[in-house]
Amino acid sequence: MRLIIMGPPGAGKGTQATFIATTWGIPAISTGDIFRANLAQGTPLGLEARGYMEAGEYVPDSVTNSMVRNRLLEADTTPGFLLDGYPRTLAQVAELDSMLADAGQHLDCVVVLTVDAEEIVQRLLARAVKEGRADDTEEVIRRRQEVYAEQTEPLIEVYRERRLLCEVDGMGEVDEVTSRISDALTQVSEA
Repeated sequence: MRLIIMGPPGAGKGTQATFIATTWGIPAISTGDIFRANLAQGTPLGLEARGYMEAGEYVPDSVTNSMVRNRLLEADTTPGFLLDGYPRTLAQVAELDSMLADAGQHLDCVVVLTVDAEEIVQRLLARAVKEGRADDTEEVIRRRQEVYAEQTEPLIEVYRERRLLCEVDGMGEVDEVTSRISDALTQVSEA
């Protein structure tokens, strides 16, 4: 399975990506984790990404696209993959289309987690305290929501038109959301 998981920051994508990756035997590829690792290691990519991330903005496409392209060429993606945090813009959709076409591949499904905006703010503020994330202030969280609405929500319609969209209610307990995703992906795999 070649999948994308989408939803606003704090919707639970990372939590659900772990379940999906384990269940389907595919790697979960999170651009956010890759950026944070580069920040922690002080790599040139991390230094370039830091300013954008701290402001709640997206890292430029040129950096993100090359990172994703290189990751999708790794051997563990042969049976499929789950992209978390990519694509985020219409330009990145076109770039991903090109990557997949070059590899003779296609997407199977785009899972979109829908969650109430205020619920997300509370989740991320709690996570910031628990994990010591300095970049998760209320101001930055709300800015990320604005950026998501402006740049990423339009992708939902693109994937809906391609009949790849699986909208899943992201509210409730983790295991409830997991069960909903499992049901949706089982239907896709049997189609």
